[in-house]
Amino acid sequence: MKQAMKPGLFAILGPGLLVAATGVGAGDLATASLAGSILGPAILWAAVLGAFLKYVVTEGLARFQLATGDTLLEGVIRNFGPLVGWLFLPYFLFWSFFVASALMNATGVTLHALIPVFDDAATGKVVFGIAASVAGLGLALKGGYALFDKVMRVCIGVMFVTVVATAALVWPGTGAVLEGLVVPRIPDLDGAGLVWTVALIGGIGGTFTVLCYGYWIREEGRESPDDLRVCRIDLGVGYLMTALFGVAMVIIGATIEVTGGGATLLVDLSARLAERMGDLGRIAFLVGAAGAVFSSLLGVWQAVPYLFADVWSLVRNGENAALSDRERVDPRGLPYRGYMLALATVPMLGLFMSFAKVQQAYAVIGATFIPLLTVALLILNGRAVFVGERHRNRPLTVAVLAAILVFSLWVASREAFS
Repeated sequence: MKQAMKPGLFAILGPGLLVAATGVGAGDLATASLAGSILGPAILWAAVLGAFLKYVVTEGLARFQLATGDTLLEGVIRNFGPLVGWLFLPYFLFWSFFVASALMNATGVTLHALIPVFDDAATGKVVFGIAASVAGLGLALKGGYALFDKVMRVCIGVMFVTVVATAALVWPGTGAVLEGLVVPRIPDLDGAGLVWTVALIGGIGGTFTVLCYGYWIREEGRESPDDLRVCRIDLGVGYLMTALFGVAMVIIGATIEVTGGGATLLVDLSARLAERMGDLGRIAFLVGAAGAVFSSLLGVWQAVPYLFADVWSLVRNGENAALSDRERVDPRGLPYRGYMLALATVPMLGLFMSFAKVQQAYAVIGATFIPLLTVALLILNGRAVFVGERHRNRPLTVAVLAAILVFSLWVASREAFS
């Protein structure tokens, strides 16, 4: 499982880009563009803030892992008992089904808009969604982490260049963009301003997928506390790209009137772009959107089975589990490969469900996870007995995590009762 560290720049920029790309799905793109369409460039700062908050969370789990040798899930189960793992598994299974269904739906809709070979959009969504899932499964099984890393870099490059280039072509003016970035304000639209700003902050950067970072840095051979500096740079670049991507989608939405939701909103947005930029602009944007949703799908297919295999091993072995064994999760083992196969096939049932309902279920389950993760970081990184004095949360980190906890609890309550 362990690889030699890559030389030079590639030793630094890797897992951070992967976790950032995996966390950017169709829902994030749609939320950012719709928020921009409703509120304009005034809320660009919210996309940057959302990326920063996810950086703080992911840095915390990397810090814990490098200090202890255990992933955050391993640390939670070691310190609080196997019962936590048994409670986590059903919650995780529900999330897996709905996130996989949402990604298949989004990829199917986007690819059919890009390659409209079927007269019926519903048929196109199903066929392309299944094809994307099978392709992602094949790539993840065939080449392991090494091939996954290379393919993801291509997808990241495509989505970043095309979406940022599109934003540059519909540029609303440097003054408006700078003001939106540096002057935090929320337009008052009978309460809608606050709702969409909160949605933008909370939707940037993923939820469960931040846990995958711990397994990817193991693949890169980052195991020493001295690797924390490399991880911070890596994550900084990754979440900077996430912020730029969110800013670009807000700018696009602010200049093009859009309606709808989810992946269908992206298709509608591409049609509106065609009115201003021609069919080439529509195709370029759809290529970038397809790169974004497929990279998210591929990231989930490759990394989420790590989480299942890890927790499954721990709960089966109980308190006697060898939690210090960093090679326990075997990407060639049955728990990992079996879960990957199930992840890529069973949620295909969601292709025959309403995309809006699938997306809503995924959003609710994902939103409730961030508060749990934040509490774990406040506890495990808050005491020297767990991570040592050097890696304890500093007062500023505690304040930021506490703010994330309050904010995420509020978002989760809104998602659950909306």
